[in-house]
Amino acid sequence: MGIRLHKPTTAGRRKSSVQTFDDITCVSPLKKFVKSQKQMAGRTKGKITVRHRGGGVKRNIRVIDWKFDKMDIPATIKTIEYDPNRGARIALVAYADGELRYILAPRDLKVGAQIISSKTKGEPSCGSRFCLKDIPIGMEVYNIELQPGSGGQIVRGAGTSATLLAVEGDKATLRLPSGEVRLVLNSCMASIGNVSNPDWRLVRWGKAGRTRLRSIKPTVRGKAMNPCDHPHGGGEARNPIGMTHPKTPTGKHALGVKTRRIKTSNKLILSRRKGKKK
Repeated sequence: MGIRLHKPTTAGRRKSSVQTFDDITCVSPLKKFVKSQKQMAGRTKGKITVRHRGGGVKRNIRVIDWKFDKMDIPATIKTIEYDPNRGARIALVAYADGELRYILAPRDLKVGAQIISSKTKGEPSCGSRFCLKDIPIGMEVYNIELQPGSGGQIVRGAGTSATLLAVEGDKATLRLPSGEVRLVLNSCMASIGNVSNPDWRLVRWGKAGRTRLRSIKPTVRGKAMNPCDHPHGGGEARNPIGMTHPKTPTGKHALGVKTRRIKTSNKLILSRRKGKKK
């Protein structure tokens, strides 16, 4: 995939760019793997947990096979398709027994290529899926399980990959895209390669309208609000926030506070990501 720049015919197009979609081989998705998506607008049980979300273009979910539970059955790549819900591409695979499924497509995967998922050691190839203990050290992997049989949970973003550093005992050491080094059970499965569409991060949206189509609303600074609307609000003209520590809209400290709640996996993290306090 590449990036195409707009001609600067308007102020919005002067700074914008779009994907070329030259890697797409099929426009219409398979209908049986498409389902409607309810607009949640950043809410969980009615409470706003992610601000500035809502509206946008209606998008349908593509049902992706994250588990790859058809073992030792070769599959052929039929199409490379666009998914409106993620930056990466998806691929339609046809197994030897005739079943069709969507998978997260790796970079440089071509139509007609053969992939396989197996819990025994096999020939490493782009898109194939094996246990971490059966993958050569130093290879890049993606769509990694955190618990055996749970399906891929991490390293699924466009252009990302993790590096397998070592396999010792029943654990495998991975360097994640964030720079974090952590241990994962070596019986967990991972796909070989990098996630497709690495140029996704280079797209420049150019104007507010394109961002609104992505269900992202404008963000207003807290210091520009009234005191009743935000802890930073109030004051006259170009005033600072007026307090010792920045706070959230609910009044909690916003900087320098530990937010990690899951403590059970701390012992599996050998090195935290860059800029993250322990």
